[in-house]
Amino acid sequence: QVQLVESGGGLVQPGGSLRLSCVASTSSSSLLLMAWYRQAPGNQRELVASELAATIRSVGWATYADSVKGRFTMSRDTLGNTVYLQMNSLKPEDTAVYYCNAKYRNSEYWGQGTQVTVSS
Repeated sequence: QVQLVESGGGLVQPGGSLRLSCVASTSSSSLLLMAWYRQAPGNQRELVASELAATIRSVGWATYADSVKGRFTMSRDTLGNTVYLQMNSLKPEDTAVYYCNAKYRNSEYWGQGTQVTVSS
């Protein structure tokens, strides 16, 4: 069983920055994709950023939702089992619970989520 734990959320002013972390209990050769999702109250969960395992282990080439492209960056700590989401130029509409997701060949796992609130 893989455990995913997010952290780094909090309250930030518009235009500010936060860096989210997702720590996996283990790495696996069966990992296919890592992704960040977010869900605001009353809204469906949406994909924010994702990266194939083959590329996440080298120089990152993630894909991003149009709403965050140019402001958010997904990356990996090559010395551990941690994936990051650097969020810059935050807007009130970025307010949501952010979730880490990992897809393997035969299963997928979700973190518990971390709250990000962007407000003056």
